[in-house]
Amino acid sequence: MSTTDTIVEDERVITYDINLSYHDDSVEKPSMNYPEYTPSWSKVWFDKLPPFEFVDPAHRADEQKSRLLTSSVVVEDITPKMGTILRNVQLSTISDQAKDDLALLISERKIVAFPDQDFIDAGPAAQQEFMDYFGKRNYQPVSGSIPGYPGFHIIHRDGNKSELDAFFAQKTTSCLWHQDVSYELQPPGYVMLGLLDGPKVGGDTVFAATDGAYKRLSPAMQKFLDGIKVKHSSANMINHTRLAGGLVRKDPITTIHPLVRVHPVTGAHCIFINGEFITGAVGLKDIEWKAISDFLLQHLISSHDIQARVHWSPRTIVMFDNRSTIHTAVVDYVDDERGAQPRHIFRLAAMAERPIPVPA
Repeated sequence: MSTTDTIVEDERVITYDINLSYHDDSVEKPSMNYPEYTPSWSKVWFDKLPPFEFVDPAHRADEQKSRLLTSSVVVEDITPKMGTILRNVQLSTISDQAKDDLALLISERKIVAFPDQDFIDAGPAAQQEFMDYFGKRNYQPVSGSIPGYPGFHIIHRDGNKSELDAFFAQKTTSCLWHQDVSYELQPPGYVMLGLLDGPKVGGDTVFAATDGAYKRLSPAMQKFLDGIKVKHSSANMINHTRLAGGLVRKDPITTIHPLVRVHPVTGAHCIFINGEFITGAVGLKDIEWKAISDFLLQHLISSHDIQARVHWSPRTIVMFDNRSTIHTAVVDYVDDERGAQPRHIFRLAAMAERPIPVPA
């Protein structure tokens, strides 16, 4: 989906991201299992986050992850190379040392899922405090959050069939492959998703490994991409939100990042691209950048052998590495008569280092 497209049908602007609402009118509150996580649009303003020093907790980890992976923990791999499910672990009780080990596990395996977490019921204060350990808070410029806890990004979909019909009248897919808030000077490293409510089947999240995609390229292509810098911007998202009548809490941010970044923990080279926030490349004409961008995105989207699909279940927490993955939600839980089944998720993002370019 291109963020540069603004589509008006019957004088309505279609949803920028089908998973998000823009104002209270599109939220059906009575059906929520967790009404305290109802998205709200408080008129609070956030200034641009200034540069800060970031120390990755993974650098403090035990290489064997002994503080996290105790004898009672059951480890299940989603795929051989990425994605891990940990059972018999409650995030509400793990130590800071175990969090260090968790950061290393996320850096290595990219996605870690924790089913049946009492942490879902711990409340926003405890959840925000947990994620503060992994980096500075991110404040979303346009989406709904929780009163008093602006670091929460609330993903909510329940019904709204006319909105869905307007969306699919113009779009062939609900998928929007991206890295979260990549336009920030120091984008998130670690991200938490918590499922509050969801369909019995469907609503998966698909991840692709950007380091795996880089490794598949020829040395000549790798060297060429290593030197490219691209412009990430939130301007299109903010402009679209204003057209849709939504609240904006931040000025647009535009940042130049390397197209290939070095992971600070694993040392892997990761393609830093998405279909949501990149507006062009430094020194390249638009048509040149479009050809490169289309190739790389298609490479990531079509390479199922470097992807992992996360199936959600009630009270599941997922943490993932935003530096070495690109992801999309899958909106396949739509009933033609009633619209979408309920899907209610919170997201907390921990801001990390400024993307590290490949050494010249």
